[in-house]
Amino acid sequence: MPAYDTSINPPAPVANVTLRNPANGAIVADVPMLLDSGADVTLIPELAISELAAGVEVGQDYELEGFDGTRSLAAAAQLHMVFLARTFKGRFLVTPQAQGVLGRNVLNHVSLLLDGPRLTWSESPGHPRGA
Repeated sequence: MPAYDTSINPPAPVANVTLRNPANGAIVADVPMLLDSGADVTLIPELAISELAAGVEVGQDYELEGFDGTRSLAAAAQLHMVFLARTFKGRFLVTPQAQGVLGRNVLNHVSLLLDGPRLTWSESPGHPRGA
């Protein structure tokens, strides 16, 4: 079971994902992503986009609104992301933060168990893939 990231306060569940640029086949592993069921969309760290040499879609910025009402613009990139042995293909938004965010557009396809008292998380057993 992966441990929560205790370097942030309060500790939070973080997963490492693998990203692939479908245009050139470049791969970046162990990209840290906060598991955030409150986020509508998934945000990929800008550094990973650079390492993949993935171009962002020009003129296709998306407006984001934070929980505090702060608004910002985010570019998007076409990527493949592997999380819990599943590949998610599509357009993901880009964040300048070092840690990305796994939002509901991905999390709604998996069943997770967050064990706050033990500061761990895992894929929930007993739920067949694709069900």
